[in-house]
Amino acid sequence: MSGPLLLPTWEQLDAGRPELVTPMRRYLEQIGCVLRPGSVRNTDQALRSFAGFLHERAPEVTSLTQVTRRHIEGYKPWLAARPGQNKPRATTATLAHRLGTLRMFFVRIDEWGWDEAPARVPMFPGDLPRQDHPLPKALDDPAAAKLLRAAYNERRLLVRVTVEVLLRTGLRVSEFTALTADAVVHIGAGPWLHVPVGKLREDRYLPLHPQLVELIDTYRTTYVSPGNPWLLPRENGRALDRHTVTRLINRAGAAAGLSHIHPHQLRHTLATQAINRGMSLEAIAAMLGHRSLDMTLRYAKIANRTVADEYFAVTDKVDALYDQARPLPADIIGPKMARLRREHHRLLGNGYCTRPPELDCAFENICETCTFFQTSIEFRPTLQAQHDDSTSKGQHHRADLFGQLLTKLTDSDAS
Repeated sequence: MSGPLLLPTWEQLDAGRPELVTPMRRYLEQIGCVLRPGSVRNTDQALRSFAGFLHERAPEVTSLTQVTRRHIEGYKPWLAARPGQNKPRATTATLAHRLGTLRMFFVRIDEWGWDEAPARVPMFPGDLPRQDHPLPKALDDPAAAKLLRAAYNERRLLVRVTVEVLLRTGLRVSEFTALTADAVVHIGAGPWLHVPVGKLREDRYLPLHPQLVELIDTYRTTYVSPGNPWLLPRENGRALDRHTVTRLINRAGAAAGLSHIHPHQLRHTLATQAINRGMSLEAIAAMLGHRSLDMTLRYAKIANRTVADEYFAVTDKVDALYDQARPLPADIIGPKMARLRREHHRLLGNGYCTRPPELDCAFENICETCTFFQTSIEFRPTLQAQHDDSTSKGQHHRADLFGQLLTKLTDSDAS
């Protein structure tokens, strides 16, 4: 058992230890009734890994009831030292999955009241290593535009169809390759894409841009026979797979001068573009087929619009702290200085500045917050327009400022 694929079989483990192995195999039968085959296979590997450790390092353990905390503490470093798939050691994700699956096994058989369960659950949440949670790797706007232009110029139409559909719908590659010939439907006045049951056991409908519908129709008319069950198969009629999709995307990516692109990056790209252009989290979750908003919230951390707006709202004020007093140009010293003193009520876009010219102003771009700023009723339309503009852009600090100025004008006019 020197490699990740050399786990012992249940038959090998069952020799002489039926009281240890039988509850594990019975557990697999139970979860096989409710979980997908892939999840059952992963659980099978996790349990065989722990049973293999006991077979190798704790031969005295012949039944599950004999497993104690000491065995778990020995298993963790043993598991961490085993080689991973094409890696000298198992990754943190592998460790977390194996240990988490094993802990859930002990928790469940304890909850189910199995006689074979240990006297107490020997594992705790702290046994699982903390995993990194990197942000989704999306293409930035210039890179996405380059990719789309390169795909548009490709001679092979399937390249363009693949890139545009994934970049404009956010489909998972497994959902894309599973689209059936009747996936494009008309609901109301517009076309929609029916995404079949997939990763989360749910299907959904996505709105389709008419240009995308026309592109799909062009490809199907040119290359797809009427009886083909797939919406977008290869030109020879065979179904696409994830490896082919990756090659098609990177064909356009190479033409655009981009490094290797994973199909899931196009899904991340659409979500990032949408959230930073005002689309609600609920709508993005529905579009991507997320079961929980926690999954969607990851995209809110990328180029966050609110953070950017609030940062630039205070940038001028922060810069003013570091500005040095600007020397007066030589040509205004003398007669012109006297004229400036007489006319120091300078006209602004929405009022006047009454600051004496002898006083340096470090807040030239935020006059409305200056104590020397004054305005009058004639500037109401300008102030109202500025208030409406800042409100529409979500710049709440500016909107509050102009709202206060309008209120002062109303109060002064009433008095």
